Amino acid sequence: MPVFEHHVFVCHNMRPADAPRPSCTTDGKSDLHTRLQQLTKDAGLTGRVRINKSGCLDQCEHGPTVVVYPEAVWYGNVRPEDAEAIVKEHLIAGRPVERLRIADECINAKTCPHRS
Repeated sequence: MPVFEHHVFVCHNMRPADAPRPSCTTDGKSDLHTRLQQLTKDAGLTGRVRINKSGCLDQCEHGPTVVVYPEAVWYGNVRPEDAEAIVKEHLIAGRPVERLRIADECINAKTCPHRS
């Protein structure tokens, strides 16, 4: 089997409602993950792009988080309706979706305007 062109990780972490940090999913399901899988399949990218559920990506303050490798592009506050832009613009056309990107200075940073 050939190497995937892109590997997409969708945070699927669920925390209790009273946790100090927010969850990427509140019900243990991920409509975002399902939507990305369906759009990838519809685009004929099966076998070239892998969509995976992940545990915590430690970007909780940035809402539902998606990271696309090999480019290491991090997306935050991603909603199921954003999946089409990620597939069409990033996975097919090779252009990250700038409106969804998490600023590089916020990735794995102890201080970020979004961090609680």
